[in-house]
Amino acid sequence: MKAVDKATVVCVVGARPNYMKMAPILRCMTESKASLRPYLVHTGQHYDAAMSGQLFRDLQLPAADVNLNVGSGSHAVQTAEIMRRFEPIIDEQKPACVLVVGDVNSTLACALVAVKAGVAVAHVEAGLRSFDRSMPEEINRLLTDQISDLLFTTEPSAHDNLAREGIPSERIRFVGNVMIDSVLAHRGRAPAPESVLRQAGLAPDPIGTSKGYAVMTLHRPSNVDEPKTLQMLLGVIREVSAILPLVWPVHPRTLRNAEGFGLTHLLSAPGLILLPAQGYLEMLGLMSRATVVLTDSGGVQEETTALSVPCLTLRETTERPVTVEQGTNVIVGRDRRRILSALGEILATGGKRGRSPDLWDGRAAERIVSHLITDLGSDPSAVEAA
Repeated sequence: MKAVDKATVVCVVGARPNYMKMAPILRCMTESKASLRPYLVHTGQHYDAAMSGQLFRDLQLPAADVNLNVGSGSHAVQTAEIMRRFEPIIDEQKPACVLVVGDVNSTLACALVAVKAGVAVAHVEAGLRSFDRSMPEEINRLLTDQISDLLFTTEPSAHDNLAREGIPSERIRFVGNVMIDSVLAHRGRAPAPESVLRQAGLAPDPIGTSKGYAVMTLHRPSNVDEPKTLQMLLGVIREVSAILPLVWPVHPRTLRNAEGFGLTHLLSAPGLILLPAQGYLEMLGLMSRATVVLTDSGGVQEETTALSVPCLTLRETTERPVTVEQGTNVIVGRDRRRILSALGEILATGGKRGRSPDLWDGRAAERIVSHLITDLGSDPSAVEAA
């Protein structure tokens, strides 16, 4: 048995959604009297230095202790390279635990290295299932949960999914949604939409309508990597923008594909307001005042529910059913009639406002840290609310 440092928890971030989930946990570890020492590893899976740096600043994250600078590649190449570069960190730090969040390649890769080295794995946001194995994230979720020692869940359906997959209940902790910790902590710092548009060199006039405005995010491979699908969605987006001004921070992948498929002519319409990729606070400001948000992002489904903003999800499934059952989310897929009908309903009635699900209260990180202290053998009375 390798000697371990009972105080050290190696915390892994790799892609944009990870940062929002990890920031409150790190803050709770460092600002409380917790007997834990976080060691932050940035895998560099999202390798845009400007985007990564801005996210760290927006979320007030400490600088990473190490950046693996993995960069892009196929799923296999990226996962293998993360594992190769992460293994020496485990050998050097000898942590009591590796804490991974979400469902990206970094999540699975670092969990695999840890478990093979005999180090405990804790998975934040465990048990979420879309039941669509064509999604790479679904494979990452399934495999990470199977090898994790502690599984922190955000909603009751996650416990049911894990139980069905044979995960013992004593390994599962219902702690709430740490993503919402970030929303509640930072929404007061988010700039007004007009400020975001001015910063991008645009006048705020395009969103000065009585109906308000829509915001959209679009990046899933299933939506943007196939020419006919992307062309169809761009056509619907133009129709939406004719009804309601549509602010769209365009993901680099989506823009690259539109250019490669010869579809850039569809990116121009009177009501379509294109922006470059935005920082966390800017997106929070845009979404919080929106009439509706259209998205294929899992995290945005959660954020809009917390903000009580109607959300139309451009997918046929969601791994976050509580956002539909209790929140503001409506699944519309890529069907033009469903999208336009749901938009019409929102404009006529204000749409779903929902409610905040249980334990989406801004204190999920405190519960996670408390469980880590208890389960890693430290004194549970040492943790205080950060």
